[in-house]
Amino acid sequence: MKTVLTFTSLFLAFSSFAQDKSDIPAEARAVAQSVKPEAIKAHMRFLADDAMEGRKPGTRGYRLAANYVISQFEALGLQPAGDGQTYLQKVPLRQWRVQEEGSSLAFIGKNGKDQLLTLGKNYTLSPVYGDETSEITAPVVFVGFGVTAPDLNYDDYKNVDVKGKIVAYFNGAPAAFPSNQRAYHGSAKLENAAAHGAVGVISFSLPTDVRNRMEASSARARQGTYRWLGKDGKPQRVFPELKGIASLGDSTARTVFAQSGRSLADIIAAANKSIPQSFPLNFSVRIKTETRSRGDITGYNVVGVLPGTDPVLKNEYVVYASHLDHLGIGRPVKGDSIFNGAHDNASGVAINLEAARMYASLPTKPKRSILFVGVTAEEMGLLGSDYFASNPTVPKENIVANLCLDMPFFFHPLVDIVPYGSEHSSMAKEVNTVANYLGVKVAKDPIPEQVVFMRSDHFSFVRQGIPAIYIKSGTETGNPQLDGLKLNLDWRATIYHSPQDEIDQPFDFNAAAKHAQLQFLIGYLTAQNPKRPTWNPGDFFGTKFGTKQAAKSQNNSGK
Repeated sequence: MKTVLTFTSLFLAFSSFAQDKSDIPAEARAVAQSVKPEAIKAHMRFLADDAMEGRKPGTRGYRLAANYVISQFEALGLQPAGDGQTYLQKVPLRQWRVQEEGSSLAFIGKNGKDQLLTLGKNYTLSPVYGDETSEITAPVVFVGFGVTAPDLNYDDYKNVDVKGKIVAYFNGAPAAFPSNQRAYHGSAKLENAAAHGAVGVISFSLPTDVRNRMEASSARARQGTYRWLGKDGKPQRVFPELKGIASLGDSTARTVFAQSGRSLADIIAAANKSIPQSFPLNFSVRIKTETRSRGDITGYNVVGVLPGTDPVLKNEYVVYASHLDHLGIGRPVKGDSIFNGAHDNASGVAINLEAARMYASLPTKPKRSILFVGVTAEEMGLLGSDYFASNPTVPKENIVANLCLDMPFFFHPLVDIVPYGSEHSSMAKEVNTVANYLGVKVAKDPIPEQVVFMRSDHFSFVRQGIPAIYIKSGTETGNPQLDGLKLNLDWRATIYHSPQDEIDQPFDFNAAAKHAQLQFLIGYLTAQNPKRPTWNPGDFFGTKFGTKQAAKSQNNSGK
């Protein structure tokens, strides 16, 4: 407690000399200075306790965690904003798995002979949703990274017809792309292949890409995949045009170029130079996929609202999102089988709860309404946030902004931040104002190869045309002997998605408190601004996703 009091005293002293006070109302500054790092720790301790059983959707532990968040909403006076005047929004989920017996992949050469590969050793298969048995035989065409990006003057499909064929491509996207566009195009390749008329996909990694090794991908594939179901009971974000989807191991991938008449070294060099390429591989592939659904799970998003005070703007919403779920109970690691997820993502939920407490303590509530959502099934592929953003419990056109928090990384003092998404919209102004007030620097993405912009729940809102911000700690630590980037990468390599992600890690809860202040003040300024956040002119994501949303919002607000 003495440490907490010392921090609070020092922080108050520092804040009294902070700059740009004129841009942040005095009552908001006062509330921000009341931040409670010990409250963040207490929330995390509860949510990451073994009693929560790893908070996997559909389990008793997840429902206990959801009830805890609901109890906090009730105590703060947040009103129910889920289904039917409750705090819960049901998220229908279904799992699919590939049946290894009965599934196969074979290369068919010019001589017509089959080269049968071994599932789990040479390749993995993805489920074919809606078809218990799917079988295709088709010639294979190599299409570089499988990316079409006219805004960046890049198209691997430009000089090739792939209708009725199987396309083969490298994982990832051209390194020359800006970080966030690279992340998007690297994740949208199934959709792009289907749009070009392909009937199947084969993917594999560049030799320098160590993130997609067959041993790890085989284990993940055997766990199956989940999708959320639409009102028609069908899985969403799937591409039924693709009748076979395979991923090859490294050594197997090299053999696909054997009959192409081209040098593998030259192909890799062109990819590394971000040069589009496509050509036939002069062989065919037969893929047979047996898929079974494993029954349905009802997931739950937890939704509460602090109503706004402006007669008009109260009908618009700033949405805070953080995923409540984690991985549940799994194979023991170092004698522990509960994946507690303290940092991933009890931390984000705890910080947003502290932001909610600060909102609730304001003498005058914000003009716009503030919606807090604890989303489910992030670990299954951003499913809970995608469901909410696609089927919000408030009018979609009235959602003006999203602030997401997921693994903000507070293992050292918060000296700089990386505000993913701020470069795409007018929300950069609020981010910069608050960062300057709190005395933190704004930095660029230090690990673009991790494609962070696509990997958390804010992107579900971006996909719906809603400007979004996702803040993580930068790499500065204030200690020349402590390398923040190495600390981050080491944590990802040793603790991330393991049972060792527990509350007893060396968290810096003073840094967590500053994250809460950032969340609160950025959202507060956004809620108070008479103008809605807008995408920057010509922005990639604004152009791709924001046009329809902007038209709806303009008609709705008249602003």
